[in-house]
Amino acid sequence: MTFALTHANVVNPDSGEIARDVTVLIVGDHVAAVSTQTPTGAQAIDTAGAYVVPGFNDMHAHTLELDDSDAAHQLMISYGITGYRQMSGSAALLARRAAGDFAESADAPTLLQLPGARLTNLNANSPQAVISEIRNQHEQGADFIKMTQVPSMIYRIAQAQANLLGIPCGGHLPPLTMAGDAAKAGIGFIEHLGPGLGLLILCATNEDQIRGELTALENRTPTIGLPFMNRLFNARLDWIVADSQLHNGSRMVPLINRAIDAFSEDKSRATAQILAQHNTWQCPTLIRAKPNEPSDDLLRHRDPDLATASAKARKPRHKATNKAISLSTQSTFDRLYNTRQRLTKILADEGVPMLAGSDIAGASSEVPGASLHQEFDELAAAGLSPLQILQMTTSAPAKFTGRDDIGSIEEGKRADLVLLREDPTQSVAALHTIVGLVRNGVYRGESDLNTIRKPIAHEQGAS
Repeated sequence: MTFALTHANVVNPDSGEIARDVTVLIVGDHVAAVSTQTPTGAQAIDTAGAYVVPGFNDMHAHTLELDDSDAAHQLMISYGITGYRQMSGSAALLARRAAGDFAESADAPTLLQLPGARLTNLNANSPQAVISEIRNQHEQGADFIKMTQVPSMIYRIAQAQANLLGIPCGGHLPPLTMAGDAAKAGIGFIEHLGPGLGLLILCATNEDQIRGELTALENRTPTIGLPFMNRLFNARLDWIVADSQLHNGSRMVPLINRAIDAFSEDKSRATAQILAQHNTWQCPTLIRAKPNEPSDDLLRHRDPDLATASAKARKPRHKATNKAISLSTQSTFDRLYNTRQRLTKILADEGVPMLAGSDIAGASSEVPGASLHQEFDELAAAGLSPLQILQMTTSAPAKFTGRDDIGSIEEGKRADLVLLREDPTQSVAALHTIVGLVRNGVYRGESDLNTIRKPIAHEQGAS
């Protein structure tokens, strides 16, 4: 199909420059031209001055784990998300991708990257086991190695093996591993600012004391790799991470308070500079942390987007809601979240490469599509500029994945485009003003996107 988006304001996410009142010619699923001329013979779609940006990408998702991933992907499309990075995989999913099961579609975002099974204390509980697991995943075609719960000593071996094979390795930073050391060793990316205390340990003036106390908590998960243990542990893992700091109960709250009290901006900037120097990517997933904190309104059933969540997506959130939390613990989690926001701003200021991701259907089971827009707002609340946030969901994912066909609007690139009513370089709220979408050669207007969303919301909300 050939059509032209006329009277468009095309945004360059890298520079923030806007080409005003131009025409974007789309042939098939690619951009054929961006010019001031409207070609003859092409269907003209008047954007009425809409701001056109590359499609959004959610760079931390688990939607392929959902019972109804198709519905989740349609929701993502309705929110302007045209690409995602799946953060948990398996040999079966890798085989399905190789067989073409996740081909490009107008009804689903592009699967940008897919790993094998997450590295845990079960499948990576010895040097031999972790080396074998990484070799197997590399042979199966994994795009990267995802660490979830790996002891510090095993991490070093895992990173060395990944480096040897030339496959990126990253994810959850082991509690006793210094981020600077990991960056120098070649870790490709760190998710959730750690998670847990994660990077915050390095930002505390009492770092050694906190690290010593964490030693006792590092090896609390099972390490015997019996055949059935991986399945049981992975099922429990979602609950462990969904309840975040609550999983470790009263042990963590005093430790968190001490880390927050000792937070040093100077140490934070020094850590950020090392991460920037070694091009260690960060995906903060602030919204993933926020609903995990019991004091947040999202856990009090005030989130209107819960109507679009499947039953599976709602369970972890409601389980955390129903826990009895003291006022002092709620205060601690509020302080922790505010400190995470401060650290996110420092990382951005120091030039650490960053991605926008929301942990869809992962730890907190956020609502597909809506969750990334919530992440935009949390990043803005942390102090990041509208342009920085736009980059984190458009051009930065292209650079991170090494894809030269997405991330900007130019001749020859994929025509995955979002049309916005307002200027996204001036306000993060503009990212929510979607009036149209182009995906895989199909144009949808605002009413079309709402039509996609409402039946799914009705069906899943009633489940």
